[in-house]
Amino acid sequence: MAAPESVPTNPTAPKAYQSPPRRSEPWQADRPGEVVGGGQPTGPRLGSPGPDQGYALKLVHQFDGRIHVADGEDIHDVEAGGVAVAMRRSSIFGRAPVIHDLTIAFTVFGFLDKNASAELVELRRKLFAGVHIPVHYVEMRTLVDTVTEEALRMTPQKVTAAYQADWRSLLHPA
Repeated sequence: MAAPESVPTNPTAPKAYQSPPRRSEPWQADRPGEVVGGGQPTGPRLGSPGPDQGYALKLVHQFDGRIHVADGEDIHDVEAGGVAVAMRRSSIFGRAPVIHDLTIAFTVFGFLDKNASAELVELRRKLFAGVHIPVHYVEMRTLVDTVTEEALRMTPQKVTAAYQADWRSLLHPA
């Protein structure tokens, strides 16, 4: 019976690594998705790229039972929005998301506070509405851009103190 050439005829023969044939032409960034030139483009609604950002999706489950949502708020929207803010914060530091990124994201919007201000609850109800649905990308970017970069650069303790003093100081004016 015939066998493919990749199957050794002598199964007891020692195996050795054999590198693929050398390519004579240099590699070129010519595929449609390649980023060439001055690095990752920046601007409105382009997001905040960073390494291993999907890890925030695993970390968000550490907050199960700790997030306080009001009537009319969807936990899926809250989690998606918190993850997006956390990914923006982690990208500022050029690293993958950590638990503190999500802590800050949820603190800024009062989701870790049982007695969040009615004004903040109304604001976040509008900002977070439907953001877990991929077609609402523009709304997601608006939500993420609402948090000031200064707030994202703070430690979790400083964000908590700023939130308790005046939560408005952590957000861009509407």
